[in-house]
Amino acid sequence: MNVEIPPDVRDTAARLGAGVPYALKVLAGRLADDPDMGEPSGLPGILSVAVDGDMFEDCPDFSVGYVREPDRIQFRYLGLTKPTEPDPDTHEHDQDQGQDQDQDQPADTAAAAVTVREIADAWHRIVRRLQDKAPDSYAALRAGAEPAAVAALEGDLGIRIPLELHVLWLMTAGDDGVNGWGCLPGNRTLMPLDAVAATYRLNMDVQAHQDTLNANRPVDGRITFWKPTWIPVLSFGPADHSSGMYLDAATGFLGCWSRYNDDPGEELDTLVTYLEEAADMLEAPTLATRDKPGLIGGTLVWLSSVGPTRKDHWQPLNG
Repeated sequence: MNVEIPPDVRDTAARLGAGVPYALKVLAGRLADDPDMGEPSGLPGILSVAVDGDMFEDCPDFSVGYVREPDRIQFRYLGLTKPTEPDPDTHEHDQDQGQDQDQDQPADTAAAAVTVREIADAWHRIVRRLQDKAPDSYAALRAGAEPAAVAALEGDLGIRIPLELHVLWLMTAGDDGVNGWGCLPGNRTLMPLDAVAATYRLNMDVQAHQDTLNANRPVDGRITFWKPTWIPVLSFGPADHSSGMYLDAATGFLGCWSRYNDDPGEELDTLVTYLEEAADMLEAPTLATRDKPGLIGGTLVWLSSVGPTRKDHWQPLNG
């Protein structure tokens, strides 16, 4: 059985501790012999296996999510695990909660598994291009979030995080950007989870104010700035949370928001199609239509974000 460890997973392992890459190799060897040793991760099509860091020098406890196919295994994400003490008083509650979650699982698990793989494949394609062509942008990507952090955010927002966004955050929990440039088209930045929560709360407060004003407006004059199902995903720069893109948990489509209400509207993109197109443009820059990828030094900079003073430094990305 062939076990594949993508470059971004290897890089995450190196960031977590000096002993993690070696532990990852040992795990790969064990999985080659016993490909079904993992347990269901809660994400369709993804198995998870935990590694006891005490077995290796300078290695924390961590877990790996992987896909098992007939002739290969591919690691999808890697994250730290935190030991938790079980509370006997909440055991019954946890059982009830688990039953509720089982009822909420997607009915079409095969389709959900496809979504997981599409998101992972598109993101891996983007990351490989950054690693090869734009090392500064690659270095600005954060490691994947812990599953507990995504669950905590879900509780904070009070809505279920869509599967595709959950998978993306397990692979990377945000983009710190380089000189104000994120790595996605338009130099948009994948927002860190704390920024997602803060922006969501702020925008909900803005809508609450609008709702108060809407009470005295005619029906056709009422303003909807934000909906509870909108989850902020991308901002137009690492330090800019006044505008960006959201994922509508109700429809599955992306949309734009602006605090100045100058760029509203739904995009005819899902998160899958958005990331796949970004990967396509990076792999075949001459065929890119929405935006043109290029470099300023070791940073990926999309042409739409290049001002007049920077154009002499910008070089188109080679295929």
